[in-house]
Amino acid sequence: MPDRIAVNPQVHFGKPCVAGTRIPVQSVLELMREGFSFAEIIHDYYPDLQEDDLRACIQYAIDVVAAEDIRLAAAP
Repeated sequence: MPDRIAVNPQVHFGKPCVAGTRIPVQSVLELMREGFSFAEIIHDYYPDLQEDDLRACIQYAIDVVAAEDIRLAAAP
């Protein structure tokens, strides 16, 4: 699935997008957050996408969180 997400500094200021499109991963995730189903997102918003593109957006978000280095402040 990594080939379904692209980062190009010439597209959306380098924000990750679905490969071959100008559709930001963030926009897809926001629709999911609002409760839209895969079918609704594809039919009503992004008819050029496939379900695997939507899954790739979710996986991209998981990968970003998994790679994040979280440092907790010491308790006072």
